[in-house]
Amino acid sequence: MTAIYLASASPRRSELLKQINITHTVLDVPAAPGEDEPRHIGESPCEYVKRTAQDKAERAIAWVQSQSDVLISSLPILTADTTVALGDQVLGKPRDDEDARQILRSLSGTTHIVYTAVVLSHAGHRFEAISTSRVSFKELSEKEITEYIDSKEPFGKAGGYGIQGLAAKFISNLAGSYTGVMGLPLFETAKLLNQAGF
Repeated sequence: MTAIYLASASPRRSELLKQINITHTVLDVPAAPGEDEPRHIGESPCEYVKRTAQDKAERAIAWVQSQSDVLISSLPILTADTTVALGDQVLGKPRDDEDARQILRSLSGTTHIVYTAVVLSHAGHRFEAISTSRVSFKELSEKEITEYIDSKEPFGKAGGYGIQGLAAKFISNLAGSYTGVMGLPLFETAKLLNQAGF
């Protein structure tokens, strides 16, 4: 029996919900035009990821309502978005090999911040949380960068890497939430579900 809807195409988020025994159905909500939503002028990376998670929630709610003949519109809907920030720069998903190379070079030997915003929408209420993690990369050689790009793992991931994959060997320090860097902070998600009465 479905307990909540997960409005995300990320298989990692579904796996993380299974990890804490949250019964869910993945919704295939049509994405907004473009790979990444544009950032507003003067918007901080943290404000940006909160807004994009809220935008995802609004699109998911509207889509569920439009599919009410096959979906239960009263079920909670979980949405999330993850942003990798190096200073004030937001590092999105790599467009191609060269873009991935530039992103990984910028992360090499530095500490960046990963923000993951989570929104739980239910019965006209919206419960929100933000996870903030500091991730430090070792100095990467060009050979390491090329091999990582050749693995195809950087693609489809904010900041061009997945902490749960091959890139784990690049990370010298993590201060924050491992699951938040993966894309769904489980502590914050469980807290929102409790707040909503689940």
